[in-house]
Amino acid sequence: MTDPAPLLCVDDLTVEIAGERTVCPVDGLSLQISRGQTLALLGESGCGKSMTALALMRLLPAAGRIARGSVRYAGRELLALPEAQMRGVRGGSVAMIFQEPATSLNPVMSVFRQIDEVLRRHRELSRSEARAEAERLLSAVGIPDAGRRLDDYPFQFSGGMKQRVMIAMALAGEPELLIADEPTTALDVTLQAQVLDLLAALQHSRHMAMLLITHDLGVVARMAHHVGVMYAGQLVETGARDAFFDAPLHPYSRKLFAALPSPGERGVELETLPGRVPALDRPFAGCRFADRCSEALPHCASTLPAWHTVEGRSVRCHLYAAGQRPLRPSVSSPVPTVSAIHDPTPVLQVDDLKVHFPVRKGVLKRVVGHVKAVDGISLALMPGRTLALVGESGCGKTTAGKAIMQLIRPTGGSVRLAGEEQTSRRGAALHTLRENVQMVFQDPFASLNPRMRVGDILDEGMAALGVGGSRAERARHIDRLLERVGLNPEMRARFPHAFSGGQRQRIALARALAVSPKVIICDEPTSALDVSVQAQILNLLRDVQRSDGVAYLFITHNIAVVDFLATEVAVMYLGRIVEFGPTEAVLRAPRHPYTRRLLAAVLSADTAASAPAEDAPVDVLELPSALNPPAGCHFHPRCPMADARCRREYPAQTVLAGGAYVRCHHADAPAH
Repeated sequence: MTDPAPLLCVDDLTVEIAGERTVCPVDGLSLQISRGQTLALLGESGCGKSMTALALMRLLPAAGRIARGSVRYAGRELLALPEAQMRGVRGGSVAMIFQEPATSLNPVMSVFRQIDEVLRRHRELSRSEARAEAERLLSAVGIPDAGRRLDDYPFQFSGGMKQRVMIAMALAGEPELLIADEPTTALDVTLQAQVLDLLAALQHSRHMAMLLITHDLGVVARMAHHVGVMYAGQLVETGARDAFFDAPLHPYSRKLFAALPSPGERGVELETLPGRVPALDRPFAGCRFADRCSEALPHCASTLPAWHTVEGRSVRCHLYAAGQRPLRPSVSSPVPTVSAIHDPTPVLQVDDLKVHFPVRKGVLKRVVGHVKAVDGISLALMPGRTLALVGESGCGKTTAGKAIMQLIRPTGGSVRLAGEEQTSRRGAALHTLRENVQMVFQDPFASLNPRMRVGDILDEGMAALGVGGSRAERARHIDRLLERVGLNPEMRARFPHAFSGGQRQRIALARALAVSPKVIICDEPTSALDVSVQAQILNLLRDVQRSDGVAYLFITHNIAVVDFLATEVAVMYLGRIVEFGPTEAVLRAPRHPYTRRLLAAVLSADTAASAPAEDAPVDVLELPSALNPPAGCHFHPRCPMADARCRREYPAQTVLAGGAYVRCHHADAPAH
């Protein structure tokens, strides 16, 4: 860092958590952040990134303690402050956006009361001033009808909206240092870009420092000035963002880049990291990455590597000893995988599916309207193929997946499994659907029973459906499943709370695979995963599809994953599909303005393409309400091509080559 007087200076920070064996999730970490600068802390789940943030805020769990080190903020030693003074720093001068808003927001307090606490303590606003400021903050982070939503409770918000509320709360105290722990993980691509632009604009106007914790290299490329790569509780590489993206130094950093799916790699096995992050409850003699490193030297496992300076950057690796520069490993040509044989008969057919939720008011609870969450969509899932359903949060993707599973009863339409209608079935009659169609839910923390051990969670479905053989055979199958999704079979005896968010998502995927279904509905299955684990899961999903002919309905906002895995893409907006076609056609030559907007918002691990202008105006466009959608084309208030016809008539399908279609009055017009 070039600033001679950094705002935050951390030196030799070490955190210990007491237990049967003492765990050291942060070991000797040193970093600096200057005003107006962003340091991105990058690494896999379990590397100690979030624990670092909690230590800086002095919010460690009850069993945790700071064993040694120094944390100086604006010249003050935070570790020496009494708790009463630390509360004045926390939320005001230093604020934090937590990783899991569902567990960070108080469920029995309205959103306004939670923001009001910050405003009154740190800015001493009156109640009326606080309410006006809270409404402004919610509007700034893209929450529609912010004034009305202030009195709602967290359970009334979607996962993405809860994340936006957390961001508004963190910004309420006008902090000088913002610690953001995965601030955009739950957000779709358009909102992710808007929130990052908002943070960048606020940083520029307030000269705010930021510690950004993320596993998303696209977010790092867009936001960071400097990068620190963390592995197994230690920093292993630091340097300027542009130099890091141009030529990462540490073998671990290079593996993270190699695990990213990129255009043109469909049918190619992604490179993955073997093994796992080592347990941090033991001492280490040498390099902590040695067991997983393809370039390890004989002494890497026994001798601790020193820091080396290379072209103004720092790296902790024996490969750079005595000024030597390791040879870049040659990149072999990727070998395409073999696609499954395509059966032209759909295993699951969805026709004109509708889910309308009644809105009731008054003492008699009369129906005064309907929220048309899903408004007449049709899909065909083919064996061995993947249909991606993409769109912004709130467009109805998850509701559609649950309605197909009959977890939400459709208002209308048809769902046929192997030609058999499912929407009219109840109770035991849905056994065949449950056996053949499984779902990986978006929030693994909420979808796993907290009172059951992981082994019992995986066994429950097999036992209920009578698959997997005897209990001993099912136990062996469970061990194999845990290995396939990158977990140690010994973890079968743990409860869900003992796992990270990414690990819980892998457990949810293992549960879906346990009964060998014909269809898996994947609702954001990789949103909580770092890039190395994402590569493992994507390879696993495709291996299962290739060997078993499983059909996937892949609900996601990650366009890179869609490009890598999907065969066809359906773009959804306000309950309806506005564009459908083969992946290559939709992503390379989109015909609908909304599809073009989604693709334009995708973050790239290209620093030149991703970095926002610091003084650019923040474009926050709200998704219209499904209770009262705009007349005509629902997208016309946000569309640069809209005319009088768009405001008057909803467009019919324009059929394109190969069964593709688009709903737009200007489908043949060039992109703006």
